[in-house]
Amino acid sequence: MGKLYDAIDDRLAAFLGKQKVFFVASAPLAADGRLNLSPKGLDTFRILDPRTVAYLDFTGSGIETVAHVRENGRIAFLFCAFEGPPKIVRLHGAAEVIERGDDEFARLSALFPQRLGVRSVVRARLDRISDSCGYGVPLYRYEGDRSQLDDLASRMGEEAIARYRAENNARSIDGLPGLRRV
Repeated sequence: MGKLYDAIDDRLAAFLGKQKVFFVASAPLAADGRLNLSPKGLDTFRILDPRTVAYLDFTGSGIETVAHVRENGRIAFLFCAFEGPPKIVRLHGAAEVIERGDDEFARLSALFPQRLGVRSVVRARLDRISDSCGYGVPLYRYEGDRSQLDDLASRMGEEAIARYRAENNARSIDGLPGLRRV
C-alpha cells in the first residue's frame, strides 16, 4: 500500500541514495506538446534538504526537461528498486534550472563529482513525496556505470561541447526555449 510523506526522512533518503538509476518526467503546457521521460544515472542526484532535491544535467541531444521546467516548473522523479525489496518512490515538485554562469551554479555543481559536459543543475522543491509497492518491477543487477558520456566529453573538449549545446540545446523539439547561455 502506498504512503504519502511530508518530507524525505532518513529511511527514504537511504533508499534514494542506493538507486543507480532514476527517471525524470516533464511536460509542456500545450495539449499537443510532447511529454518527456529521461533516465538518469552516474551519481547525479542529491537531496539538498527534506523537501528539496537536485540533479546534474549533462549536455545531450535534447533539452526537453530544461525547456519544460523553464516554461512551467513541473517535474516528477521516479525511483525503482531493481535490487532488494520492491519499492517505488515518486517525487513531484516545482523545479528551476541553474545554468553554467548563473550565480548558484558553482555552489550546486560542487555537490557532485566533477565531469565534463555538465550544462546545468536542476533543483526541485517537492510538494508531493510518495511510495508504492513496486511488485511489478523486475530484478536487475547493477554491473557498473557506462563510460561513453565521459569518454565523448573528453574527446570533444569544452569548446566543442559548447558548440554542440548552441546547435542542439537552444530549443526543445516543440520549439520551447532551452538553454539561455548558448
